[in-house]
Amino acid sequence: MRVYFLSERPAVLTVNGLFLGSVDGFERTAELDPKDGCFLECKPVGGFLPVRFRFDESFLFDPPPQVELYFIRGGVAIFCKHFLREDGVMHVLLQKQLAGTRFTLFVQGRVQLSVENETGFHLVDLPDALERADIFEAGGCFTVEGEDTFCILSRSGEVLEEAHGKVVERGKTVVAETPLADSLGHIAVCSWEEGKRTSLSLRARREPTDATFALALFESVLAGGDPAPFLADALLEKADALKEFLGPFLFVLPCEDPAEVGLGYQRRARVFDVRYFRVQVEGGKVANIIES
Repeated sequence: MRVYFLSERPAVLTVNGLFLGSVDGFERTAELDPKDGCFLECKPVGGFLPVRFRFDESFLFDPPPQVELYFIRGGVAIFCKHFLREDGVMHVLLQKQLAGTRFTLFVQGRVQLSVENETGFHLVDLPDALERADIFEAGGCFTVEGEDTFCILSRSGEVLEEAHGKVVERGKTVVAETPLADSLGHIAVCSWEEGKRTSLSLRARREPTDATFALALFESVLAGGDPAPFLADALLEKADALKEFLGPFLFVLPCEDPAEVGLGYQRRARVFDVRYFRVQVEGGKVANIIES
């Protein structure tokens, strides 16, 4: 089986104790057979603990919490993430009291936030980008805001939203601007009230090219935008049904052929399937979409 390795942080990859290479956002590949049960270790640099696992049939069915699997054409991609820090000592970063709720932001292995109020005691795992963050009351909930990342928390510590971007308005309504890492450089402007999203608008910073036209169509659908500008007249009446036709995909992957894209669907926790779709363009518009 062709196996692709990716890591949230630059790391060293070993297979059965042998050095395979360095790995980060650019994948490293190998041919592995699950029947061999190889032992793999992904050791990040910079004071983080490694992720270790045995590559076998059980792993492919149910990967450990720090690993995500993406079943792609011709193989599987293994993405190691959420590395724990070597320093296991608790470091308190921030304590704050808001609206009858006591917050303690701290690092112990990972960035965590304790939430204490009438609903009980709750412990929330947060991304490393919120290590230097502040907490505000807004819209019946709370916002945890870092330099370029934020999350919205309910009173019971449930993460209602987590995204890169900045909160630009607090009050009854929370408004945030989120830059999307897509081909058109969209900026999503979203609003929430009492933790529920009430509106979303998109601003594109670039126009699609021939090489990014198909990609931009599916990214627009994923972001909740209007696909009509990409569609030929024959497909316009089906624009509202396009999302239903494609199903609940969670991400879009470019392919070598610009007329083809991969769409990611969740099979179970931490396991995703990638399906491939091809577009037919006529007169600068998409005239047909077929699964390839």
